[in-house]
Amino acid sequence: MGKKKSDKKGKGKEKTALKTERNAEKKAKKELAKKGEDDIETLIAQFHAKDQEKSKYVEEKCDPPTERSNMTLTPHPDKDELIMFGGEFLTGSKVYMYNDLYFYNIKKNEWTKVTAPNAPPPRSSHQAVALKQHGGQLWIFGGEFASPTQSQFHHFKELWVYHIKNRYWERINSPGAPSSRSGHRMVQCKKLLVVFGGFHDNTRDYKYFNDVHAFNVEDYTWCKLDISGIPPAPRSGCVMAAMPDQYRVTVYGGYSKEKVKRDVDKGTTHVDMTVLMPEGKVKDDTIPVKWKWVNVKQSGARPTPRCGMTCAVAPANRAFCFGGVFDEEEDEEQLEGKFFNEFYLLDLEKNKWFSVNLSGKREQLERKKRRRKKDDGAENEDGTEEHMEECDEDEEEEEEEDMEVAADKVSNMNIEEADSTETSEGATSNMFDDGVFQVKIGPALGSAPGDQLGDEYKTVKVFKPHPRMGPLMAVKNGVLFLYGGMFEGGDKQFTFKDFYSLDLNKMEEWNVLIENDESKLVWDDSDSSGEEMEACGGENEEEEESSSDDDIEDILEGCDIPLRTEDESVEDYFERTKDFWIEQSKKYFENEKMKVTTRTVTKFAKEMCQEYINR
Repeated sequence: MGKKKSDKKGKGKEKTALKTERNAEKKAKKELAKKGEDDIETLIAQFHAKDQEKSKYVEEKCDPPTERSNMTLTPHPDKDELIMFGGEFLTGSKVYMYNDLYFYNIKKNEWTKVTAPNAPPPRSSHQAVALKQHGGQLWIFGGEFASPTQSQFHHFKELWVYHIKNRYWERINSPGAPSSRSGHRMVQCKKLLVVFGGFHDNTRDYKYFNDVHAFNVEDYTWCKLDISGIPPAPRSGCVMAAMPDQYRVTVYGGYSKEKVKRDVDKGTTHVDMTVLMPEGKVKDDTIPVKWKWVNVKQSGARPTPRCGMTCAVAPANRAFCFGGVFDEEEDEEQLEGKFFNEFYLLDLEKNKWFSVNLSGKREQLERKKRRRKKDDGAENEDGTEEHMEECDEDEEEEEEEDMEVAADKVSNMNIEEADSTETSEGATSNMFDDGVFQVKIGPALGSAPGDQLGDEYKTVKVFKPHPRMGPLMAVKNGVLFLYGGMFEGGDKQFTFKDFYSLDLNKMEEWNVLIENDESKLVWDDSDSSGEEMEACGGENEEEEESSSDDDIEDILEGCDIPLRTEDESVEDYFERTKDFWIEQSKKYFENEKMKVTTRTVTKFAKEMCQEYINR
């Protein structure tokens, strides 16, 4: 009897789950009808049908890509080029999805847009790897598609390959592939494409992954790796780097979240490092059967906690990392992101971090010219003394400038490490030389300026790209390229389209290929207030609409409103009287029986303050 009751109980739970799912689907369809938006499958099918009409290969020179984020930038396997695919662009009121394929010619500084038959649907947060085999291949796995209002998401699990020489796309149908996901990582590990982590979100629920799958690029088969040891916790957006000459993959950091209570999630920024390697010895040209996770101890100048830090692997088993963001929690419902533009090098063999500070160009040419003039002046009979005095004054000014620059940038070096050794003079001094890169580590803070600059050099102020998360990075022929990324300012999210290069042999300065023109950054939040209200639980049209001027007058009627001084700006006035306006905002939502976030309360408080001043 017990068994039958258990069966009935199980069937009852299953029916309830199915009923809940159907009700959720019905509710979603009603909401989409209000917005005038098709369901996600229809939108993807429309894109696919449009691409099917493109039966010919088309190649055209073009301007740099428009703003977008979460695309991929991959070194061409043979040519001196970079390959960009996909991405998304959020304007604040709408999101645009792309499946564009671009080739960037490094020597010519030219972009080419390629249209090829049977292209994958638009996507972002996917992964790409380029291989030399069969005339060059670009492999794409996973990613996500968002509807224009971001109310629907679809995660992909298809594996695609673009045949560079033959100029066509091919979808690979092989059983055993990872489940649909985005925010995962994929790297080449000899004959394997290794996929780790990621997440899946269907707006009602989400899940983070820590499984590992490998695709064999020779026989086109998937397998889930048999791994012993303690795996990294489920996560997305981690740093993942492989050593090209051996089966060894390093996983660092990443992000995940879990539900604390209804409509409240708690995020975790991971800072651990784990290495995936074969269990036991592996013969040459054989693929390991068993693997193991090994938690490793990190050393050196470790980054502070952050996610969205991008990684690019360089020769000699070095990985360069840039940017990232750390969410500082103001309360349980509101986060404020701190963005970074710090530059790090990770030694994949030693699991050791280095903080990279570019030296700047050291200019000798101008000083040599002045010395030549001085010598020439000494040979002249007329004006010789005066000319030499001018040169002496110039050199004194240069020396003073050098000292000022040295004081501002005492650590004039390429790489700092937290645990470097100390010399007899008390300053750190090491040489990082692996046969590919040779960069100086040291001297440390407090060392004499003359020890760093030398008598013949002048150090210039070193430019850094703007802080950001999720920039694209790729290394080709000893040059590191950095493209785009995202940055949040208050309630706005900006997408960059700037582009830089850095010679890793010289490590002097970022070369600006596309300037970051902040005046052209796009964000349209004209509809954000109404959308935010709707997302926070308004059930009728009156609650979904923003308050009118009359509403605000009613709210403030009878209130003892703080006085504003004559020369006080709106921003300063609001900051000084913030508590009053937030209290009125809370009262309004309580009276309307609307459950909203702290962020919405603050935003409406600002609106009330602005309306009051504008009356």
